[in-house]
Amino acid sequence: MAIITLTTDWGIKDHYLASVKGAILQQIPEATIIDISHEIAPFNLSQASYILQSAYPNFPKGSIHLIGINSEASVEYPHIIIKHKDQFFIGADNGLFSLLFKETPKEIYELDILQSSNRFTFSTKDVFVNAAKHIAQGKAIEEIGEPLNNLTNRVPFQPVVEENIIKGKVIYIDRHENIVTNISEQLFYEIIKKKRFKIYLRAGKYIIDTIYTSYSDVGEGDLLALFDSNNYLEIAQSYGRAAGLLGLSLDDVVRIEID
Repeated sequence: MAIITLTTDWGIKDHYLASVKGAILQQIPEATIIDISHEIAPFNLSQASYILQSAYPNFPKGSIHLIGINSEASVEYPHIIIKHKDQFFIGADNGLFSLLFKETPKEIYELDILQSSNRFTFSTKDVFVNAAKHIAQGKAIEEIGEPLNNLTNRVPFQPVVEENIIKGKVIYIDRHENIVTNISEQLFYEIIKKKRFKIYLRAGKYIIDTIYTSYSDVGEGDLLALFDSNNYLEIAQSYGRAAGLLGLSLDDVVRIEID
């Protein structure tokens, strides 16, 4: 039984999502379709990569991930299929995959497959579903693609480390308005070691100087910092909305000073 996931920036208002699911069920009736997210900000590759990075390791081998974000093909950004850690990823080579994977996958193919209509604006339905059917039938990727050596590179913003300061940025805000930064647990402890520190928020109006392990470690309404399931520094408010309280948005700076 094929497991096919969908990650898009379409939302649920329009017909696009239902059309793709219908096309999948027409061609792969036994498929199990999983929605990863359809609420990604339009064309936001960084947000899409964070969500996919958080989700795909939990899927079984053989899962097929269709990514409908900025998916129209071009000479610069062709349609590709990637096999990585025994899972398959189908989308446009627009830089998302270089953000998604920490190392370049060994199996990358530029898709050479007939689409199911003469329109070129709905690649997820007209191309990606056909490719997913081919994979679900156990056929070789080489039959529908030519090998590629590299991916389009999009360099993510990295935290800046100065003498006694770490400057990161907000990379994701979830439904509860928890704030995820690009400061990894490994980098944090490499720099902080066992020294005392202060995380300055909203121009210093709010300061956090402790790393907690769960949201319940503080009182209701209190701010806290912890490392999320992807090992990134997260700022949250117990039973509250940290982003709204702090006025933080995507790409805003989070500053840590070391005593």
